[in-house]
Amino acid sequence: MLNFEGYSTAQSIVGAIGALTVTSFIVKVLSSTYKLFLRGGKDVRKLGKWAVITGATDGIGRAYALALAKKGMSVVLISRTESKLKTVGEEIDNKGYKGVEKTKYVVCDYSKFDEEARSGVNAVIKDLDVGLLINNVGMSYNYPKYFEELTEEEVTNLIEMNVSSVAYMTKMVIGGMAERRRGCVLNIASSAGLYTMPLLAEYSAAKGFVEKFSRGIAGEYAHKNITVQCQAPFYVATKLAKMRQSFTVPTPAQYAKAGLRWIGHKDMVVQPIWTHALMGYVLGSLPASIVDPVVRNMHLDIRKRAMKKEAKKKAEQKVD
Repeated sequence: MLNFEGYSTAQSIVGAIGALTVTSFIVKVLSSTYKLFLRGGKDVRKLGKWAVITGATDGIGRAYALALAKKGMSVVLISRTESKLKTVGEEIDNKGYKGVEKTKYVVCDYSKFDEEARSGVNAVIKDLDVGLLINNVGMSYNYPKYFEELTEEEVTNLIEMNVSSVAYMTKMVIGGMAERRRGCVLNIASSAGLYTMPLLAEYSAAKGFVEKFSRGIAGEYAHKNITVQCQAPFYVATKLAKMRQSFTVPTPAQYAKAGLRWIGHKDMVVQPIWTHALMGYVLGSLPASIVDPVVRNMHLDIRKRAMKKEAKKKAEQKVD
């Protein structure tokens, strides 16, 4: 049994721990508030002349391309559909931004990113002053599925587009950035890579790779004045997400505007939209025993509705 002196000491220790916990929480809140709402963005032109963006014809990739050109960076667009690449390129070029060269583009299907495809991309960008690479291309499931239900093609494409593209594209530019001692690699991952995702297991694992890869490369090249950042949003109103804009679902343009303010800063894994950051904090604070079943049930519900819609569509096609 503790005597009075021992009890007083224990009480002091508990009080000190409590004070440190509260202080730490307050510091985190103030730091996050500053970064999300008050801190300005870097001058991206100081990173280099060119930005290379994968998956650049739709969604976040397209929004970043337009925003970066407006900031004064010349842009290389990479995607698989040439007509869309031309449309986005013309949209940028017609603005006539000062100091921005005519947009370049490369047709590339990242689900088949073999040696020939990699050579084609590298031939266009190898001699450019690439200051920013945005690894944005990616794919998920059509809707939540059990892993056994994925086709072999889907399993392969998920790895190629979400993992291989990030590794190979980074390898193409990181050496030049290191020689010039400036640059930034921005990897667009997903909040799915930060948490357990039943029925999206391979997609979640692939995006988890992006997060770990970003941290590792950041550590390797920090002394070369290169920043590597992983942005891990929740839902954004893109074709991939198949969701409409809402309070927690920004448009691609809104996302890119927020995301630009983080580029070049040393924060490694971030969620630029404040509602996403709040959601991430809540999910990260709760035990997995609570979060995992909730996520699984949510995905089961989405799956049920998607399968019902798919069955209805097939039935209508048979009638036609």
